[in-house]
Amino acid sequence: MPDPADTFSSVILAKAELTSFLAAKHATPHDHLGMHPHVRLKSKGVVVRALVHDAVKCAVVNLANGESYVMTRLAPEGFFEVFIARQPAVFRYQLRATLGNGEIRQFFDPYAFLPTLGAQDLYLFNEGTEHRIYEKLGAHLRTVDGVPGVAFAVWAPGAARVSVVGNFNRWDGRYHLMRSLGASGVWELFVPGLKEGEVYKFELRDQRGNIHLKTDPYGTYFEAPPNNASIVFNPRRYQWKDDAWMKQRTAAAGQLDRPVSVYEIHLGSWRRKLEDANRPLNYRELAPVLADYVVEMGFTHVEVMPLAEHPFDGSWGYQVTGFYAPTHRFGTPDDFAFLVDHLHQRGIGIILDWVPAHFPRDSFALAEFDGTHLYEHADPRQGAHMDWGTLIFNYGRNEVRCFLIANALAWCDRYHLDGLRVDAVASMLYLDYSRKEGQWVANKHGGRENLGAIAFLRETNDLVHQYYPGVLMIAEESTSFAGVSRPVKDGGLGFDYKWNMGWMHDTLRYFQKEPIHRKWHQNDLTFGMLYQYAENFVTVFSHDEVVHGKASLLYKMGAWHIPEKSANLRALYGHMWGWPGKKLLFMGGEFAQSAEWNYTTSLDWHLCQYLDHEGVRLLVRDLNKLYTSEPVLSRNDFNPQGFRWLSCQDADASVLAYLRMDPFEQTLFAVVGHFTPVLREGYRLGVPRRGLWREVMNTNSQFYGGTGAGNDGGRQTEDVPADGFSQSIVLNLPALSTTIFKWTADS
Repeated sequence: MPDPADTFSSVILAKAELTSFLAAKHATPHDHLGMHPHVRLKSKGVVVRALVHDAVKCAVVNLANGESYVMTRLAPEGFFEVFIARQPAVFRYQLRATLGNGEIRQFFDPYAFLPTLGAQDLYLFNEGTEHRIYEKLGAHLRTVDGVPGVAFAVWAPGAARVSVVGNFNRWDGRYHLMRSLGASGVWELFVPGLKEGEVYKFELRDQRGNIHLKTDPYGTYFEAPPNNASIVFNPRRYQWKDDAWMKQRTAAAGQLDRPVSVYEIHLGSWRRKLEDANRPLNYRELAPVLADYVVEMGFTHVEVMPLAEHPFDGSWGYQVTGFYAPTHRFGTPDDFAFLVDHLHQRGIGIILDWVPAHFPRDSFALAEFDGTHLYEHADPRQGAHMDWGTLIFNYGRNEVRCFLIANALAWCDRYHLDGLRVDAVASMLYLDYSRKEGQWVANKHGGRENLGAIAFLRETNDLVHQYYPGVLMIAEESTSFAGVSRPVKDGGLGFDYKWNMGWMHDTLRYFQKEPIHRKWHQNDLTFGMLYQYAENFVTVFSHDEVVHGKASLLYKMGAWHIPEKSANLRALYGHMWGWPGKKLLFMGGEFAQSAEWNYTTSLDWHLCQYLDHEGVRLLVRDLNKLYTSEPVLSRNDFNPQGFRWLSCQDADASVLAYLRMDPFEQTLFAVVGHFTPVLREGYRLGVPRRGLWREVMNTNSQFYGGTGAGNDGGRQTEDVPADGFSQSIVLNLPALSTTIFKWTADS
């Protein structure tokens, strides 16, 4: 034991400092807690202070020689101090605390460690260029000086004090006060001994004295509501088995003219457990079932509606509170990785619906994070979203831009995602989006474009492509903003693809009309070709079209009876798969779901026992197989030379016919749509090649639920001019149908 004369029990810490600690107001805990060189009564030594929850006794244990030094309790809250004389320098130590229940614990002091973030990390973060900031901020399992624990870091420049709280300190903000890293605005603390699975939040005291209990913006896993606490988790633990897929994806980088047929799903309502309709399948249960179905149906990709953590099921995931965390609803982050890995091993890509346009006002998340408008604009004319009651990110702030760009990269890095579909891009591009005069603030040039958001989107797209070649960036953008899917170097936003919202609305408007009225609206089907090659389009029927009283796709069809509605829908799908552009279809649409989509229940899979529904599903399957097996139908989506009208003027018969072909016109497909409920026999259509035009798809096939009327497998050309061509074929056009023919020179 040391000489008692070496220890002075008189109080060294100033009373004001002690009061500040006990009131949880102290902003510089590392200046006083832990071990520090000190001179006391002309004796050089060290002073050690500790604030230990529920401790009635505490001692300092020298790990070099095992000597211990009893500390003086300065306050019943567990504040202890001791001066150890004749110590020329600080030494490695632990604290030995006796708790109120008699338990004795010996542990490393959190205040004995240097910061886990370096000056370069902070500089790049403040500059907005630390692309891996998610590996620095948040909660990370670390081993520091041989001691395992968790390093916590959070950006809160407006806070007067920040603590990390959890079960380990009974959620008391007086303990585990964090260190401010100066002008960076970052607060940091390494807590030795904590392990994976610990729940935690950050407790912040703002400059007005208000307390905010916040989840970790960079948290990787979360508790369910109402607690919503962050959970320490290591997202790097999963052992991937998708090397072959990843190599193939990288090799295909930049090849945008390839088959892309996307099945959009909401994980919670795609399919539920047979024995418990209230419980959706989890990530691991979904993996084989979803993969089997997608492979059977011939889709190339699955697009999942937002899976980043969100508290309210009814937001469908679009009001995100945990941008870096796969939602807890279906399992752990490892379970989500398993789902992605399994799809990859089955040859299926996965795209995530990503939501950087806004965030909700929930008090436990990003809103007024440190008592100031940190992530959002302070001015509601810039920071309040008019449509959704949410908040808009301040894209001009370096650290916010860093948070969002790194988020896109993190999903690709940690979970091997093959694409991000960026939600609500139009609302990001325009300062006056959904606002009236006087409700918005012009940019520095006096214009309506959101320059910060535009710069953010360009940088994000470029960096995703740079770090993860082959990952697709897809914009849901509903305006005529130029160059959405053009490279940044050419002045565009840098997306690979853009959803074709105009085609979707025009086409549905046409098919919603009863056939007798359609001849007056032929332009709804033809107008889209005027801008078809302005962007790299994805032809979509998404979840937005089958909710909020809009009716399911089946019930949108302009007919009175289910068989006619099914025939219309089959004709629509035949036209959709024949039209240029990548494909996307929301779940349920592939088997003609009758009811609108309901996020609380499973799809109505029982309908597949009826041919009016199963026939549609079989058609979609076969359309996908045709699309993916015939390069002309996918590799010329963005080439104007790959399309030619055959007939678009016969509005009285509601007939639309066009060619899909390669630029050299060696492979040709004729797509013929007929959208009235009568059989037209002997219909003459001009074609550019003599020979046999073989019928490769007929949506009126009995196999799909149609009448079976068609063209007996194909039609031979006749030397009769029509539609500007020197030869033609004479067709039977089944009622409410799309028929696809492939040319061959053989008679």
